[in-house]
Amino acid sequence: MIRKLDPEKLAKLPNTGDLLDRKYGKRGTATRSAFEENAYAFYYSQILKDRRKELKMTQQQLAERIGKERSYIAHIERGQTDMQLSSLINISNALGMKLTLNV
Repeated sequence: MIRKLDPEKLAKLPNTGDLLDRKYGKRGTATRSAFEENAYAFYYSQILKDRRKELKMTQQQLAERIGKERSYIAHIERGQTDMQLSSLINISNALGMKLTLNV
């Protein structure tokens, strides 16, 4: 059975932007910028982690391929480090991924 949604109730629901504004402040504020940086770090860390696991590669093996310590890979995969672009490129290459930047 398909239920019809009440447009008036739907219009009162907050959107994602409203929720983020309330919790982290408006775009451009320090708290919102910090939240967005952490969110991107987590997002990219999960992509890299999923690809590493797909290849059945350990953190140690990946670290050796890029000349870093295993703990560095662990920090990246937990989204706990601000990864430099050069590191992202090195890790992506080691995982057989193509990184494209659109400017």
